[in-house]
Amino acid sequence: MPSISAFPKLRPLNIQAIHHQGSPALLLQDPFQLAGQYIILPQVYGPVLYLLDGTRDLAALERDLRQQFGLGVEAGALEALIAALDQVYFLENARFQKAYEEARQQYYQLPHRPMLIAGEGYPADPDELKAQFDAYLAAIGPVEPMPASGRLVFSPHIDYLRGHEVYARVWKAASAMARQAELVIILGTDHYGGYNQVTLTRQSYATPYGILPTDQVLVDRLARALGEERVFAGELYHLGEHSLELVLVWLHHMREGAPVPTLPILVGSLLPFLDAPHPPAADPTLARLLSELRVILQERPNTLVVASGDLAHVGPAFDGDPVDAAKLAEIRRLDEEMLGLLAAGDAEGFWRVIQRVRDANNVCGVAPFYLSLKAVGAVEGARAGYAVCPADEHQTSVVTVGGLVFG
Repeated sequence: MPSISAFPKLRPLNIQAIHHQGSPALLLQDPFQLAGQYIILPQVYGPVLYLLDGTRDLAALERDLRQQFGLGVEAGALEALIAALDQVYFLENARFQKAYEEARQQYYQLPHRPMLIAGEGYPADPDELKAQFDAYLAAIGPVEPMPASGRLVFSPHIDYLRGHEVYARVWKAASAMARQAELVIILGTDHYGGYNQVTLTRQSYATPYGILPTDQVLVDRLARALGEERVFAGELYHLGEHSLELVLVWLHHMREGAPVPTLPILVGSLLPFLDAPHPPAADPTLARLLSELRVILQERPNTLVVASGDLAHVGPAFDGDPVDAAKLAEIRRLDEEMLGLLAAGDAEGFWRVIQRVRDANNVCGVAPFYLSLKAVGAVEGARAGYAVCPADEHQTSVVTVGGLVFG
């Protein structure tokens, strides 16, 4: 049998189209941060990356580049590229697996998951953070609070610079819920795990206010139900993922720094179910996840479920056409329809909208919104802010965000 390295396979990476030194380029980053390095390639290398799927040796790569893309390759260029990718563990092979296991053991030895954005996206100093968040909360004025018995919050996870007003409205309305919670289950978008359905971690998250301890008993319980290998295969995605961190900082602030046990869960894309004959909740893995979460909610009545997700991602920044006034009005109409269904607790109605439009607006909160509603059951929520945020310097791309708090 040929070795895996003879048929190079690119790992799931964060690949972004950028301009580098005046030319179109591709930025390749590792969500696991194994080598702490990135690679920038000319955009013409895109077809090469596409073909690195583990089914082709070098000769087949050269042939398919010619036949499928009309591209010739200089002698040694492919070998050099593959060697460079392998050097920083971007290829799926034994060398990567060894580095991954070593990194995971180092991750477990840390006192907590390192804060990814502290000091850049928000103050690392707790007093400065408190002052900033208190100012955000004061700026929005009075907000009708939801009762402490509420069990579900939908929060954005966009950066605070653009989304602070929606965050403040969500968490001001949910302040009593946050303070009274004895357990917090948080489901967040896995931006880098692709179709990994559920990714857990045994490590605890932290904020400038301190550590939010992960409930190890519940992690073990879910791992047994879903399969250890399945739920921990991408555990290090937690290191480079912002979707849980940015929401947990707000939760911790509303609790005035008091810790609370958490169950952090990254959930992958539901796009594979767009053409399925059954809804996502009928998938065996997701059905087991939902079953376990429902039992936990019955056993632990003072549990708060938080779904971390944003809405539309449209425009050139997301490989789409520029957003004009007509397109923006269309985006707003679709957001309004989806938020209305979510507020009514209609997870399946929301999913049918995503199916109908083929997720044309790249709603990154689909999985956490859908799964959290399916777990909690019959609830009704109140809107808590909405914003259209610029996503490029030309004002031709947008991200939309909204919040919901369920009493």
